[in-house]
Parts: sequence; structure tokens; C-alpha cells
Amino acid sequence: MYTALYRKERPEVFSEILGQEHIVKILKNQLLTGTVSHAYLFCGTRGTGKTTTARILAKAVNCVDPVTGPCGKCESCMAIKEGRFMDVIEIDAASNNGVENIREINESVKYPPQVGRKKVYIIDEVHMLSQGAFNALLKTLEEPPEYVMFILATTEPEKLPQTILSRCMRLDFKRVPESVIIEGMRKIVSERGVEITEDGLKLLASNADGSVRDGLSILDQCLSSGEKKIDRDLILEFLGTVGDEFFIDLADKVSLGDISGALLLLNQVICEGKDVKQLMKDLNSHYRNLLITKYVKDAEGMLNMSSENLEKLKEQSAQITLEEIDRAIVILSRTINEARWSTQPRILLEMALVEIAQERAVEVPVVVKKNERPVKKETNLGDTWQRLFEKCEEVQKSFNIIRSQARLVEVDKDKFKIAVDTQIAERMLEESRQLVEETMKELTGAGRMLIQKAETKIQEEKDDLAQQVSKMLGIDVEMK
Repeated sequence: MYTALYRKERPEVFSEILGQEHIVKILKNQLLTGTVSHAYLFCGTRGTGKTTTARILAKAVNCVDPVTGPCGKCESCMAIKEGRFMDVIEIDAASNNGVENIREINESVKYPPQVGRKKVYIIDEVHMLSQGAFNALLKTLEEPPEYVMFILATTEPEKLPQTILSRCMRLDFKRVPESVIIEGMRKIVSERGVEITEDGLKLLASNADGSVRDGLSILDQCLSSGEKKIDRDLILEFLGTVGDEFFIDLADKVSLGDISGALLLLNQVICEGKDVKQLMKDLNSHYRNLLITKYVKDAEGMLNMSSENLEKLKEQSAQITLEEIDRAIVILSRTINEARWSTQPRILLEMALVEIAQERAVEVPVVVKKNERPVKKETNLGDTWQRLFEKCEEVQKSFNIIRSQARLVEVDKDKFKIAVDTQIAERMLEESRQLVEETMKELTGAGRMLIQKAETKIQEEKDDLAQQVSKMLGIDVEMK
């Protein structure tokens, strides 16, 4: 029977564990000094080595020659590896989470180990235990017999009662760095006589998202194809996603408010069989890349893409506002979370694209040449305000003062509205009315009147002042 790559490549000794040097150091030192704890809590995201480390620790306390870790070759080590060692008991709390299951453990704890020095209980996904089960475990966890060790593993430590947390030595597993995953996978493919490109390795590591197991699962699919060379395109095919060009094009359409174009483009790749949930994640990563290139001058080392696409990304980043990037990331992150429980993730992604595009787009008439049919163009408010602001600043340097105190909120057929947060911005905008209106006409091709919209804070200040004047004069005063 075929063994999955992540099982075949599972570490058997401490030196083989990837990316958790801080935990390995602690455990090896405890073994060396004889200060091994009676109860551990291993916390961390999926695929970071919690259960694997638990098994290696179980080997170490039962190895015939432990020193600072298991030898991996003695009878005890081999029996634990093969799952036939009577004194290492693994329990999945997701399916054994009741009081009765814990009572069985409490009963078995009374009996000493049959073949080893320590009786080790590994409880995976321990946060799934019921409240009654936690209560039943407390006393045994606090004062187990000398020969018993508990290793609890969880991805959600915040769900554990404080009474459990206080009785364990907590060790937090970090996401494994991409560089470590890359080197690990490079070694695996090399041993199998398969060539893999650097771009391919980076893409694999990026999609592993800090999880060695996830990275190996993707690599396993690629190796199963029988190809002697694994490149970026092959990995994209197995991931069910597309290249950077697609996301650059999609983000362009969304930014321009071209909802129809964005939905048609999405439909095209979904019809090709691409995975919707993977597309969500990759689109979110694309907006993250836009954020990086906006602030990091030399971002090549942080982004996994060709130099041609990196240049396109830089151009796009300069055209899209920070506000739009921020909102897109928030909306897509929410959508990814909702899609975990949905049977219709495609609809969720389509709605997310509409939401991102629609909040920034309004229909604005444009001037057309004689004998041409009038058309409507969708204008991005954030983009228009950015260009309007920059052009006004070129003419009037002091215009820079209101950079963070005003914003374009509406563009209509014959007017445009700018919201202001302070009275300074309100006054300066009024003094620069002619410049602003002329610049807006230049940008949109049609003359419009500037309307100022005072935000709540300014209006409250005016209302307070109006009340004070009213009291002094004895008449009703309204300040606009």
C-alpha cells in the first residue's frame, strides 16, 4: 500500500524536526538533566510538528539509550514508530471527547507500563474535550503517577480551561519559515531523481503557509504525476489556481469598477476547473503583494513572481489607493472564513468582488466628441481624489495641509461632494474652490460644483457655537 509523502518523511528523531529549534532545545535539555515534565501542552497551527514531536518525546523517555533524544533504532523506538508500543496511547479528542473516555484513561493510569519506562498519553485536538471531560482529567493531570506522562496537542489553546493550562508546560510551535520548507523539499525531490525549479519551490513553500504537512501534500501530488521536472505551471495546475497575470488583470477590473469584466474573467478560470477557495486565498495574497510593493522598494525577496510580473505589480500598486487595498483584504479575509462552511463558495467570491468594486465606483458622464454616442464611465472615487489632490498640490503647495482631513465621497452629474473632518480643511477648501472645480473638470471632462460635507465632529462644534451665540443674543442662530 502506498504511504503518503508526509507520513513517509515524518521525522523520527529530534534532529529531523524542521523549524522548531527552540522546542527541540528545551526538550533535549530536560532529557539530559532529568527534568522532564509530567504534562505538556503543544500549541500551534496545523502541520507544524506537534504530534510528531510528541511521538519523538515518547520515544526518548522509553529509549534504551536516550542521551538527549531517541536513537530511533532500538526495539522501543521502532515499536512506537510502527504504533505497536503498548505504553504509548494516542487519543483523538475530536471523536473521544466524553467523560467516559477520560474515565477510561484515569483507570488505565493506575497500572504501570508493561514494556517501557514511561506510560505516555498523547491527546490530540484536546480543545475538543467536553467541559465534563476536562473536569474528569484535572486531578490525574495534576498528580499523575511517577511513570505517567501526558502530552496534549491543540491548534486552539484559547479554548482550554485555565485549570488545564496551569497544570501543563506549554510549548508553542511556530509556523515553519519558507526557507526551511524549501530546503526540506529540495532534498526530498533530489533523493527521488526529480528536478524542480526555484520558482516551483518558492510557490510550494508559499502555499504551504508555514505547514510542512501541507507543503508535502502538494509536492506528493506533483511527484505522482510522473513528471521528471516540476515547474511553476505544473504546481499551479495541481493547486487549482492560475498565474499572477490573472490576478493583476482581475484587480485592475475591480479597481476600475468593471464588475461585468471581473465576473466574466472569474467565470472563465472557474470553467477551466480552477478551485474557488484557492482563488480566494491567492487573490487575497495579491492584494497583500500590492501593499508590500507600495512601501517596500526592493520587494523581490518577499514576493514569489517573475521580474515582468513584479513590474506590472508595482505599476498597479501605484494606481490603487491604500484604502482600497485595505478594504479588499478585509472583505476577502471575511469571505475566506465564510467559505469554510459554505457549499457555494463561488457565489461568496463573486459577491466579494462586487462589494470591493461597487464601494469605489460611481457612474460619471464624460464629454464626448461631436457625432459620437454618449457613454458612461465608472470612476474610482479614491483614485479620482488622489489625482485631484496631487494636481491641486502642484499649483498650490499649501493644499497638502488637508491631505488627511478631506476625501471625495460622491460625484454626481453636476456636482461633487468632499467630506472634511476639520474646520481648517473646510476653510482651505472653500478658499481653493475655483482651483478644485477647474481641476475636477480637467479630470472628468465636465464642469461640476463643489459641495462640502462637514463630518459629525465639525457639525457638533458649529452647533455648540450656535448655542452659545443664541444664549448671548437671545435669538435662534443656525451655523451652516
